Amino acid sequence: MDNSFDVIIIGAGVTGCAIARELSRFDCSVLVIEKDEDVCCGTSKANSGIVHAGYDAKPGTLKAKMNIRGNEMMTSLCEDLDIPFKRIGSLVVCTDAAQRSGIDDLYARGITNEVPDMRILEADELREIEPNISDDAVCALYAPTAGVICPFRLNIALAECAAQNGVEFKFDTKVTNVIRDGDGWAVEASDITYNARAVINAAGCHADDIHNLVSDKKLHITPRRGDYMLLDRSLEGFVKHVIFPQPTKMGKGILVTPTVHGNTIVGPTAVDVESKDEAPVTAEGLVKVQEGSAKNVKGLPLKQVITGFSGLRAHEDGGEFILEEAEGCPGFFDCVGIESPGLTACPAIGEYMASLLSEKLSLKQKDTWNGICKDVVKPFELPSAEREKLIRNNPEYGRIICRCETITEGEIIDAIRRPLGAKSLDGVKRRTRAGMGRCQGGFCSPRVMDILSRELGVPLDSITKSGGDSKILTGRTKDEG
Repeated sequence: MDNSFDVIIIGAGVTGCAIARELSRFDCSVLVIEKDEDVCCGTSKANSGIVHAGYDAKPGTLKAKMNIRGNEMMTSLCEDLDIPFKRIGSLVVCTDAAQRSGIDDLYARGITNEVPDMRILEADELREIEPNISDDAVCALYAPTAGVICPFRLNIALAECAAQNGVEFKFDTKVTNVIRDGDGWAVEASDITYNARAVINAAGCHADDIHNLVSDKKLHITPRRGDYMLLDRSLEGFVKHVIFPQPTKMGKGILVTPTVHGNTIVGPTAVDVESKDEAPVTAEGLVKVQEGSAKNVKGLPLKQVITGFSGLRAHEDGGEFILEEAEGCPGFFDCVGIESPGLTACPAIGEYMASLLSEKLSLKQKDTWNGICKDVVKPFELPSAEREKLIRNNPEYGRIICRCETITEGEIIDAIRRPLGAKSLDGVKRRTRAGMGRCQGGFCSPRVMDILSRELGVPLDSITKSGGDSKILTGRTKDEG
């Protein structure tokens, strides 16, 4: 087995997979190494799903440049990769007349960053477009280029597209060391050594650990936990835009927004924590989410919450994206500190890092490259005639497994059989939404487990929630006899 590659990417989150897709345009061998069982298992799996307009970042920074370029790229990218995306616009709400100058400052910053079509809405116009906005609202910065996206599909589609263009992926493979080896690098991971001409460090909250293995100039990342609430789709239309408070040094604050699938999401908090891998949701965090949301949106029916969750953001001490060849480490490239607006910026980061690598390694573009990648077939989104034909040819698309989200057996089979297919309940959930509805998998999980067991050819008691030791079944209640 040949373990030598032109480029090794550490991390299969949205940034690593965006870089992998862009590098797949070139005639080179690329390996993505991921410590977890699937793509989208770290920072990328738990966020707001917001495509930011670009008025927040300090002008001239990489955050600002990558945000603006990523936003510009998003429409065509989502068309190519079949990703749900809606430009619904965002509102930054001022609820204190004494703080109005902050909205003016954000507007000026957005103009400097060349955010298009922004304007400041006064209270009357604001209430016309958002009737449930707080009675204290004075004005708001409106940015129509902001939107909402499915973050899971974005990450998965980038990875699938990279794979169909020749990029290899290694999962359940934790990098333990990176060593200079002649003109290249040796990457030690799960008792195997991989060699590469260049390494890209896109390891999220662990990116400082990877960087510090090779560089004397140390970096430090603080994991920042964010708690969220997800509300039922019965509330669709309660808010129509992404609604932000005025930002603070800890982030953009508690937002309220529709999701691209019709739910309403509220959050996140911003709490610095020690663990880089675990982000358990807390009662205290959910109380802060409730209190924060009430400052900008009135009467939000929080009894319609169907789940709470939390995620981690990788906050580097400098507060800036680090996208460069590490000092004194030729061929080792950092993508460090990719917090908000990292999801928005990922296509631009992929483009930018691929350009650095192509120049460093003198890469040539391929004669052929396929940038199109279709999602799982969704029969209940098809016209009735097409759906009926599909079900006649494939009866599995007529058997509903997840009632809340109307997900069929055919969709789940497709999600498992696809390149880089699902291997766990969460893998199926992120690819199909089975288990994301009101009952949160209470009805469909056993049936999804049966399908996973059958399709993967493994015992039922080996099926996990999210890989590793997260087994669902621990034993039998009685012996078979």
